Amino acid sequence: MINPAKCRWWWLRHAPVPDPEGRISGRLDLACDTSDNEWFAVLANRLPRNAVLVESGLIRCAQTTGALEGAGLPLPPAQIEADLAEQDFGRWQGKTWGVLAAIQDPDLPAFWQNPATATPPGGESFATVVERVRAVVERLSSDFSGRDIVAVAHAGTIRAALAVALDIPPESALSFVVEPLSLTRIDAMDAGWRVVGVNWLPT
Repeated sequence: MINPAKCRWWWLRHAPVPDPEGRISGRLDLACDTSDNEWFAVLANRLPRNAVLVESGLIRCAQTTGALEGAGLPLPPAQIEADLAEQDFGRWQGKTWGVLAAIQDPDLPAFWQNPATATPPGGESFATVVERVRAVVERLSSDFSGRDIVAVAHAGTIRAALAVALDIPPESALSFVVEPLSLTRIDAMDAGWRVVGVNWLPT
């Protein structure tokens, strides 16, 4: 028999950001599309009641939370955790990878050689994201022992949480697919972590 979880994390990536050009969003404070009412209704039924709510502080997370409430999920005021924000891509934010390649950005080859540890100009590495997310996850798992935590965050944040839970290198965590509005469940146990599901998409 598996022991009950000490803390249950329900990671939800925010709703999609409309961007046909595929620009690098990173820390840009961009709005998202919350028009899929049916999808939000499924998520509202799936997520736990009486949970702690945390967000990164970016508007796309707040809008996603608002759509969940509109779909019938009662939520408390959000606790803002800025260290759950997406990776900072520095001066690359707002550009596309194609544009960066076309202008032969001098920092791009080193990034593609090691995207987990290379630092975009003026930004941060994904390995740095893992460490800041680790600190938040460990602190809140202790502060809210025995509770459910709904964390509305970003693809990079959720990959970082998986790196922490699975004790894998940042390079490996980048292989996880985390779609908009997908749900990932990670439980903090008395010893270690249990990954219940990754990138769950309601259908």
